[in-house]
Amino acid sequence: MKCATFLLLLAVCAGCASKPASSISLAVVDDVSLAQARADGEAYLGSTVRWGGVVTEVENKADETWVFLVGRALEDNDKPIVDGLSGGRFIASFSGFIDPLVYKQGRPLTVVGSIEGSRVRAIGEYDYRFPVVAVRDSHLWAEPVKTRVYYAPPPIWYYDMHYYHPYPFHHRRW
Repeated sequence: MKCATFLLLLAVCAGCASKPASSISLAVVDDVSLAQARADGEAYLGSTVRWGGVVTEVENKADETWVFLVGRALEDNDKPIVDGLSGGRFIASFSGFIDPLVYKQGRPLTVVGSIEGSRVRAIGEYDYRFPVVAVRDSHLWAEPVKTRVYYAPPPIWYYDMHYYHPYPFHHRRW
C-alpha cells in the first residue's frame, strides 16, 4: 500500500514538473532555420516554422501588420533568448491591426506560421532579405526586466592588517 501511494505521489509530482502545454509548443513544425530561409526562401515556401525573436519595429498596413524581429534561439519553453546570437531578421505577418505600443521595441515574441516568401527592405543603406512568416499563433512575452547589481564592499575584518599595512607589525623593533 505504501509503495502504491509513493508511486502515485511521484506521478503527480512529475506531472507538475513538466512544462505547460500551449498551442505554440504543441504545433508541428518543419526543421527550417532562419538562416536557411534567408539563403533559399523559395525552397521553403509553405513550411511551418516556430521562430522567436525581439521586436524591432511594427508596420501597420490596411489589412495586415508586419512585425519586424531580430531572430533568436528559443529556450525549452519556446521563449526567445533575449541576449542570444541572431540567425538573422524576419517579418511576422499578422492579419489585422497590432498595437505598436503593446508590441514595442525590445519585447520578446514567439510565432508559429508558414513561410510565405521574402521581402527586401533597407536596414540603413543595406538591402536586407527578410523571410515573411504568415502567423497562425503567437505569444508575446513579458518585457525583460533590467536590474542593477550593486556590490557592497567587504567588511573591514576581511582585510588582513598584516598584509595591507605599509609597515607590518612583525618587522617592528620594540
